[in-house]
Amino acid sequence: MSFSDKVVLITGGSSGIGAVTAIEFTKEKANVAIVGRNEAKLNTVVEKCKQHGKAPFVIKADVSNDEDANRIINETVNKYGKLDVLVNNAGFTKFGSILDGTVVEAYDTIMDTNVRAVIKLTTLAAPHLIKTKGNIVNVSSIAGFAVKVVRQNAYSLSKAAVNHFTKGAALELATSGVRVNAVSPGPVRTDILENAGSDITWDSFKNSVALNRISDPEEVANVILYLSSDKAKGVTGSNYLVDNGRLLL
Repeated sequence: MSFSDKVVLITGGSSGIGAVTAIEFTKEKANVAIVGRNEAKLNTVVEKCKQHGKAPFVIKADVSNDEDANRIINETVNKYGKLDVLVNNAGFTKFGSILDGTVVEAYDTIMDTNVRAVIKLTTLAAPHLIKTKGNIVNVSSIAGFAVKVVRQNAYSLSKAAVNHFTKGAALELATSGVRVNAVSPGPVRTDILENAGSDITWDSFKNSVALNRISDPEEVANVILYLSSDKAKGVTGSNYLVDNGRLLL
């Protein structure tokens, strides 16, 4: 599944699923651009990628900022001359409750990054992807299908929106030869809980998934690479679950 000569742009590439996806694309000889706000973490990803191939192009930016979004696309295309794959991975969770009045704040904080940035970057990338007959993979979540954690209601709303946007974008861009898909992980060992200030551990989810295990980011990255490859040339508007059967319970 070589991506030789392909240009792959990954947002949220400084840690978790995005970082591992950058490494996996590097192994397959892609030209990778990674976006994030934490320069130190981005540099760590660069060093890990260099162990397997070319160093990725680093763009320190905030995807929720329109000027940065424009710069992300422009700098990638200026660097590599084209764009083949956009992985909209940047996102985070924030807990909020209706009863304590914090759900609106959580919603307002989350939506710019988890939803609006996906729409904005897709819009900016589309003309370049049409030229290469490229594709987009949006990293969603099983939270977009079911509210499993009450205080994550705002996050669930954001991922449900990503799921619907994926279908709408797939339908609109299909006539231009551009595929758009999503991958929806369940519990994955990343730093998203830590970043949200949660004291929940990933192992606490084991009993709530059918396979009684928690995924590593590589498992999600493998699905992203499949959806981005010619092996999935007939797949668009789809949403692949990587949840160890959490939605079954």
